[in-house]
Amino acid sequence: MGGLQHFWAQGDFITRGVAVLLLAMSVSAWVLIFWKAWLLRRVRLDITRAVPAFWAAATLAEGQRALDAFDREGTLRPLLAAATAGAREGTLESRGQLASQLTRRLRDALHAVLAQLQFGQVLLASIGSTAPFIGLFGTVWGIYHALAAISAAGAITIEKVSGPVGEALVMTAAGLAVAIPAVLAYNVFGKLIGACEAELEGFAHDLREMATDAVEES
Repeated sequence: MGGLQHFWAQGDFITRGVAVLLLAMSVSAWVLIFWKAWLLRRVRLDITRAVPAFWAAATLAEGQRALDAFDREGTLRPLLAAATAGAREGTLESRGQLASQLTRRLRDALHAVLAQLQFGQVLLASIGSTAPFIGLFGTVWGIYHALAAISAAGAITIEKVSGPVGEALVMTAAGLAVAIPAVLAYNVFGKLIGACEAELEGFAHDLREMATDAVEES
């Protein structure tokens, strides 16, 4: 701790700025990690319970109530709304075949839901890819700043060099400490989102078939 305090005291505004930036990136990454872990856990549980409950319902109204009860994060209800909505008269959409209308509406709804699930992935990827280089820059600048100060003071010995250089290397370690959790979380969340996407695509496909069959029967 004393070495870090000395490094902070001896550093200039660039060194301190890099340290503050790494701290802000770390806090942002961990807040996002905890939030997305909580969100994706709820979404996967919602899908697991809501989809079987919907298809077990006797009527569409009962299925809607089942989704309202289980779909807490609103990932399935937009798909049902898109499947049951009708095209506005006089629009280009209304001139297409029913299957094409359903495909377009379900695709748009699915993209909106996936955008909600993927929120924050870009930030995690950015932190994971840039934090090591920011830490390395802080190390290089810290070593340069320390050597310049030692050179200006006069006699240079290994004892005087090793301390400041060792303190500057902490910035590289800090950059890795910020990047590694962000990269791991990005990969894990990407896999979970992919699993949710597959379930949502299957539900959207089944809704499209149900809506098409209902029109053909009528």
